[in-house]
Amino acid sequence: MRLGQVKCEGAVVAAVFEGGLARPIPEHNMLDLIRRSEAQKIPLSKLASDLAARHPEKLAPVLPIHPPEVWGCGCTYETSASFRDGEHGTREGMYAYVYREDRPEIFFKGTARVCVATGQAIGIRSDSKFTAPEPELAVIVGRGGKIAGYTLANDVSAWDIERENALYLPQSKVYDACCALGPVMVTEDELPDPYTLEMTCTVTRDGKERYSGSTSTSRLHRKIETLIDYLSRSNHIPTGTVVLTGTGIIVPQEAALAPGDVVTIRVPEIGELVNTAQIV
Repeated sequence: MRLGQVKCEGAVVAAVFEGGLARPIPEHNMLDLIRRSEAQKIPLSKLASDLAARHPEKLAPVLPIHPPEVWGCGCTYETSASFRDGEHGTREGMYAYVYREDRPEIFFKGTARVCVATGQAIGIRSDSKFTAPEPELAVIVGRGGKIAGYTLANDVSAWDIERENALYLPQSKVYDACCALGPVMVTEDELPDPYTLEMTCTVTRDGKERYSGSTSTSRLHRKIETLIDYLSRSNHIPTGTVVLTGTGIIVPQEAALAPGDVVTIRVPEIGELVNTAQIV
């Protein structure tokens, strides 16, 4: 099932999306819906279907969930590990080490405060000359680390700041409008194999393509459950936490984001996440 959130009668509520239309779920946002599903032990898809309005409306999706926490994972694709080692010139292969070892790289990306929906602007740091999109499959996590669903993410990053020194990673990763999510959330039961997804990313400027890349989640080096397991160790993550599973598409410096650039991330089974860049 395709779930998300819409603005309806002045409030943001959960909704079921069907064929370009939405059936709002009154008095529930997405976090409410997931928590109720867990408390009543009712499958999320069934609960949403039972509570949704009978008559669909033409309502645009907003942020699919307002996550209490967002966490990012790095070096989960070989292309990312190689690129980051090349950026830092690390002979020891710091990122290759993380790629091959059991413990993954996990970092705090922020909260709903830094998240934007499809159609909203993503941020370019004012002190960065090489901010780039990072297209990723994102996982919405419920109680006990159970996967509630999947969405698309843009883990926007100021590569030049991390390049200067790896200890600057939080400044590279966490700032206003640094994380786009959407357009909707696909429930876990409708996407039983998340390792067969084809993902594309394009960056256009003034209507002309500046960059195009693609990858498959079959190249994801780590199991999603493993990432959630490590994140949850001695760290009680709340229901509705979003985990970004890492990028396999590396946008080069010559295609660094500029104000007005449009980034489109697409997975057919989930949809398109489209955002325009602006300086923040």
